[in-house]
Amino acid sequence: MSLVVVGSMAFDALETPFGKTDKIVGGAATYISLSSSYFVKPVNVVSVVGGDFDQSHVELMHQRGISTEGMQVKENEKSFFWSGRYFNDMNSRETLVTELNVLGDFDPIIPDSYQGCEYLMLGNLAPQVQKTVIERLRNRPKLIVMDTMNFWMDIALDELKETIKLIDVLSINDEEARQLSGEYSLVKAAKKIMAMGPKFLIIKKGEHGALLFNEEKVFFAPALPLEEVFDPTGAGDTFAGGFIGYLASSGDISFESMKRAVIYGSAMASFCVEKFGTERLKNLTQEEIDGRVRQFVNLVAFDTVLQ
Repeated sequence: MSLVVVGSMAFDALETPFGKTDKIVGGAATYISLSSSYFVKPVNVVSVVGGDFDQSHVELMHQRGISTEGMQVKENEKSFFWSGRYFNDMNSRETLVTELNVLGDFDPIIPDSYQGCEYLMLGNLAPQVQKTVIERLRNRPKLIVMDTMNFWMDIALDELKETIKLIDVLSINDEEARQLSGEYSLVKAAKKIMAMGPKFLIIKKGEHGALLFNEEKVFFAPALPLEEVFDPTGAGDTFAGGFIGYLASSGDISFESMKRAVIYGSAMASFCVEKFGTERLKNLTQEEIDGRVRQFVNLVAFDTVLQ
């Protein structure tokens, strides 16, 4: 089941209540592809980096069965860089530095070997770039999942709405859902957003889990209570990778399958936050993933007799 992942491969510098890092590898495509590689191979990446992106990072991706044929390298430029500081609740953060660098004029190239993909995951990028990728695929994938953020709602709302018309699943957080729809109630917000085009909507609520909407159906997945959340950067992208990776491995895109995919995505995200950056996603075992999924199932499993 062929999967194409589009997004940034970047450097992050992070500060949380647990410590701080210098530049470490980040970016939506990095987190999504590492997470999805536990379910499906190959994962085909479309991205752009500068000459400062070390080959060892690329080799790690190759070891995980990730193809970087669609990764452009601009030797004389720098990779995208983001620096941020998280506050004590770990849900709110302050952006310190954003340097678009190579991402500023990213023109995605789809290699021939990626054509015919059945699953497409559009990581957070300018909506016009996301739309360009869809248009450059010769055949429409079986499923297109898209992530975006409030930044694009602020500066490129019309382009964002045009791109949303073309996709199957939109993944955003609760704040973004309210901004995009103009509704405070997430149920009303979901109806408005699905009317814009996507058949399914995922609303992420951070440490409070995630909601999946389809027509009149709603599914809620809790977040796993963790003793320590070390670094939430990339958790949403890791969730997206687990979500689409599971769907690609199953070949089933029904609502029931998506419910399971939300649990797998949530399980992968719960690993991500346990260490800085991508560290926790490098060497997971199948036993660890299965065990974590069972923990999620046990959170919501109960027997009851309705009187």
